[in-house]
Amino acid sequence: MSDDHETATDPDDVTLSRIETEVALLMRLGEATRRATGTAEHRVLDRAAYVILRHLDATGPQNVSALAARLNLDGSTVTRQVAALQRDGLIDRAPDPTDGRGTVISPTPAGLHRMAAVQAARVRLYGDMLADWDPADRDNLAEMLRRLNEALERRTRRR
Repeated sequence: MSDDHETATDPDDVTLSRIETEVALLMRLGEATRRATGTAEHRVLDRAAYVILRHLDATGPQNVSALAARLNLDGSTVTRQVAALQRDGLIDRAPDPTDGRGTVISPTPAGLHRMAAVQAARVRLYGDMLADWDPADRDNLAEMLRRLNEALERRTRRR
């Protein structure tokens, strides 16, 4: 028997292949669900703006470089996204207290309001989709996703 055949039937490899398939489907279906959701609440922020506002809400004001590093994005990409958020009145810039030459960004009340509306709509959506799940299964899913996200973050920081 060849090594390739043994690897293909290794239970751990089979499980990892299933995980890879399910994550790929999750990403595709998650985006398709976001696009197909008809409520205006889901469309008040694009995905990038939502992620930036959620991060700033959780961590406090930051400069663009720190934000880009934390979100694993190119600085120029974050700069463009931040400019759009500022133009829409969703973030403010202020002098960086640790470096007078720089600025930090923080969400405005309008930005936090829109972010909260999107978050609430998403919570309702997942509540509807998972309504027939046992609460322990929902809790287990949340914990497993948290652990997966932590592993993905560790992986991207090693690059």
